[in-house]
Amino acid sequence: MTVEQALQLLKEKGYKYTGKREEMVRIFAQEKRYMSAREMLSRMQEEYPALSFDTVYRNLTLFTDLNIVEVTELGGERKYRFRCSMDEHHHHLICLSCGKTRHIRSCPLDGMFGQPDGFRITDHKFEIYGYCSDCEESHV
Repeated sequence: MTVEQALQLLKEKGYKYTGKREEMVRIFAQEKRYMSAREMLSRMQEEYPALSFDTVYRNLTLFTDLNIVEVTELGGERKYRFRCSMDEHHHHLICLSCGKTRHIRSCPLDGMFGQPDGFRITDHKFEIYGYCSDCEESHV
């Protein structure tokens, strides 16, 4: 997903354009990592000093509902990242320290049992947590 695609999706779904929403989308596009609502608020308060946590959280919920961002839980806290632009099925390696991700092109579910009898899988999520090479030394 690109910034332009995300903003177009908001428009198509009838949500009004705001500078705050655009800024949030741009931050996700720049960061390319999982971020908490607090991190997003902190990044945006320089330009929007009166911005509330509730406004950030409401927009993150909207972005999640519209599939603009992906959500995971790290350390007991919800974290968000811009939806992958990859169209092919994949999963992620996620750094517990900085939130950066890497794609895993193979799917462990295929090797486990493929499509089970009497059940149609419509979606699933598989994430592996650890430390990227940049953060590993500080967590040894």
